[in-house]
Amino acid sequence: FANTAWAFATAGVEAPRFFDAIAKAAQSRLGEFNPQDFANTAWAIAAARVDAPGLFDAIAVAAQPRLGHFSTQNLANTAWAFACCDWKKPEFFVALADVTAERLDSLSHKNLSQLYLVSLHFRVEWPEASFPLSQYHRRLKSAYQHLESQPSRLQRDVAVALDRVGWTHVFEYVTAEGLSLDMAQPATKRAVEVDGPCHFAKNPASKTNVVNGSTRFKSRLLRRLGWDVVHVPFFEWDRLETPA
Repeated sequence: FANTAWAFATAGVEAPRFFDAIAKAAQSRLGEFNPQDFANTAWAIAAARVDAPGLFDAIAVAAQPRLGHFSTQNLANTAWAFACCDWKKPEFFVALADVTAERLDSLSHKNLSQLYLVSLHFRVEWPEASFPLSQYHRRLKSAYQHLESQPSRLQRDVAVALDRVGWTHVFEYVTAEGLSLDMAQPATKRAVEVDGPCHFAKNPASKTNVVNGSTRFKSRLLRRLGWDVVHVPFFEWDRLETPA
């Protein structure tokens, strides 16, 4: 069922009861898991923003002795998942980073980008602790910024509307940590993020949209870095009767 959970999360399906059931069932069957099963399950549960601390506790214990058998993609996905769910125990991050650092040259840009967010999470949570990937900070940050998306038409429309009401801002502002903000006032650390469909999981029954784990992860990092961010979901903007 690890692959099934991964498929649902990748498709952006919002199915809380399904993911809760997966999390509970997985916890009792971790002894049967291979490295990809660990990575896929952790990634899917984090991406679907399921609250499953017991599962992550169990994965950390079961997976740590086997990290040397993880592929680089498995390592990056697992590290990202634990950071995404706001894991509070630094030891597992250090163990993951130790193994990953030895194979950094074989990681894709996407995996390096994931590891940058993991590194930033570690730095924010444990600023005095040593992290094995810290020496590669510039390289990871470059990979992350390389994969940042281009401004959308919706984003530009919201920016124009903000200009009209007198909210002066920097368009496509990048923080010192490399996180992009759609519109920002750097002096006051206030910002607006325009969230398109890729920021949400959709419930096929109710047709409702729920912020996904990746977007919540970035929002949490920004908040802990002192930013006050207002989000404009695409479906709320689309409902406005007056065009921007």
